[in-house]
Amino acid sequence: MTVLALLASSILFGGMVLYSFGFAPLAFAALPMDVAGRLLRFAFPHYYIFIIATAAIATLILLPSDFVSAGLMAATAGAALFARQILMPMINYFRDRNENRNFNRAHFLSITLNMAQLCAVATVLIRLS
Repeated sequence: MTVLALLASSILFGGMVLYSFGFAPLAFAALPMDVAGRLLRFAFPHYYIFIIATAAIATLILLPSDFVSAGLMAATAGAALFARQILMPMINYFRDRNENRNFNRAHFLSITLNMAQLCAVATVLIRLS
């Protein structure tokens, strides 16, 4: 079970790092701002589904043997659900209405939440290694 938990956690961490530090910045570097924005608006719900599903799988695998790590993964999944269902629609709403101050605050919250999730998953990886 530990090997499966390690694989699920590794896949989650790698996917989050690749998306956050690879795909998203590359989209803005390679595409016009409006096109990159539309691309990311389309991609983010899928990103969050990936996090929710992978973290939930890791939670279930870890639950019998490591309650702390299972809790960190459950929190990661819950945060992704919050981001997908509440925070992203809020960010899109503010962007569509050119409410830059509110957009910046909500966007900063999403970045902070994503970094906290990365730290949680990294903690699980360290605990499993």
